[in-house]
Amino acid sequence: MSEQRQEKWDRVARDGAFDAVVVGGGINGIGVYRDLALQGVRVLLVERNDFCSGCSSALSRMIHGGLRYLENGEFDLVRESLRERDALLVNAPHLVHPLPTVIPIGSLFSGLLNSAASFFGFSGQPASRGAVPIKLGLTLYDWVTRKRRLLPKHEFRGAQATRETWPGLTGAIRCSATYHDAWISHPERLGLELVREVEETAPECVALNYACLEPDGDGFLLRDEASGRSEKISAKIIVNATGAWLDDAIDELAGNASHERLVSGTKGSHLILDNPALEKALGGHMVYFENSDGRVCIVFPFFGKVLAGSTDIRVKTAERVRCEPEEQAYILGSLRLVFPEIDFSADDVVFSYSGIRPLPKSDHDFTGRISRGHFTTRIDGPVPQICMIGGKWTTFRAFAEQAADEVLGELGRTRKVDTLKLPIGGGRNFPQKAAILERDLAAKFGIGPKRAAHLAETYGTAALELLAFCQERADDEALGSDTEITAAEVAFLAQHENVVTLADIVLRRTTLAIRGLLSEALLDKLAAVAGEELGWSEEEREQQRDRLIEDLSTYHGVTLDGRRNENMSRSRICV
Repeated sequence: MSEQRQEKWDRVARDGAFDAVVVGGGINGIGVYRDLALQGVRVLLVERNDFCSGCSSALSRMIHGGLRYLENGEFDLVRESLRERDALLVNAPHLVHPLPTVIPIGSLFSGLLNSAASFFGFSGQPASRGAVPIKLGLTLYDWVTRKRRLLPKHEFRGAQATRETWPGLTGAIRCSATYHDAWISHPERLGLELVREVEETAPECVALNYACLEPDGDGFLLRDEASGRSEKISAKIIVNATGAWLDDAIDELAGNASHERLVSGTKGSHLILDNPALEKALGGHMVYFENSDGRVCIVFPFFGKVLAGSTDIRVKTAERVRCEPEEQAYILGSLRLVFPEIDFSADDVVFSYSGIRPLPKSDHDFTGRISRGHFTTRIDGPVPQICMIGGKWTTFRAFAEQAADEVLGELGRTRKVDTLKLPIGGGRNFPQKAAILERDLAAKFGIGPKRAAHLAETYGTAALELLAFCQERADDEALGSDTEITAAEVAFLAQHENVVTLADIVLRRTTLAIRGLLSEALLDKLAAVAGEELGWSEEEREQQRDRLIEDLSTYHGVTLDGRRNENMSRSRICV
């Protein structure tokens, strides 16, 4: 157990009385944990696995206003989403970036009645979106942000101009529209930075991953899933932020199974492709398009590769999921509709991932009609639960504020801090341009431009603390030719970022896996550094490595020897 983790458990042992307990360490749970801590509430965050390891790590990497929600008539959700998108662009500029987007359009008027059909209860597949409804939607997009415009207004191009700009696009389009939303390079890191912020500003609060909570008499038993240690705690109120697992958690925390189900999730899968021709054809833009079944799909440049998605499949049981072969075929088939002349296949897939969207229970036939809005429900009991239902990644702060205000009301307290304009982690004191920070890091610490760029885009201004740590180490050399990550950097993560497993480093503290940069030799180096910092025996290092390899193969289609994983979408790792 790391010193950081040991200190947290000792703090719980000294005083297990909390005002509130947040169960679920995804982005919504972390958001409400941070919000409550800022209001002076003593709060405990409990996550059964790693922070941001479920649906919060399986998003499309888009931070967006939800253009398609307009056809569902969800104008308030779009307004809120655009406000939160713009806030993240300002508060976390090292992680959230503008994303120019092109919409290929094949008709003029189709889809005009989509919103009306939704209003009158039609739950089936919407009609294809034509130029006129898209123009109306983008005009509304621009109008909502007119007083705080951060991104350019939309524009239309005719067929010829579209083909000149994106020659790889299908010729079966009449025009195109371009507009701007945003993307997030490392969503898990943003969640971790919120956790670290609380550790620094509200040390009486505690966030624990790999822990679980269960009823125990008039209180609860908090158990460490890694060591088996347990402590008795008490709480005045619980926030249930377990996402797709919300209904199961309600029963576990209340000790009964009598409530009506609240969540009905859908599964979304994504692929990362290494295909230079496709990456070039995107021209730095995301392509936002419709598949033949009416499902909106996306594809955009991602760290020199291409991210493509997604599926939207109903699931009956909350469990860990993976991209199945038929989903991979669906996504690749959708790409062929918009880039018919580019040669790509399953052999280009270097990583795949999948998660369950925690959507409100719904009878809609077409899953795209299910609202991405959010709300809370109170469950009575000896310790009442505030259940967080629905939501989307972009609006986590607003949802956290909503849930926190309800908790404050239950506790008889008032809000002290508004979080809308608060910088997040390395976004604090971030310069107008990342190049300025890169220059300053290189000058102050004597590092090369590539290393400085990596640190600036990954940690923002928090790179100053990390590099100060690295300066004290003699092993601050890159771990491989394809990455700027160093041994000292990994040691810092192990010491300061709640690392328990090797998978925490590979899948969530860094982007090594999703970028297809892993190798057998690199895994050995990572295990050695993490093991040294966390006190792993040689046997435990091997176990951590073997478990990670199994996890990569089973859930991400990654195999170390480059052979096809017949049960999954495939990925390659160079050895």
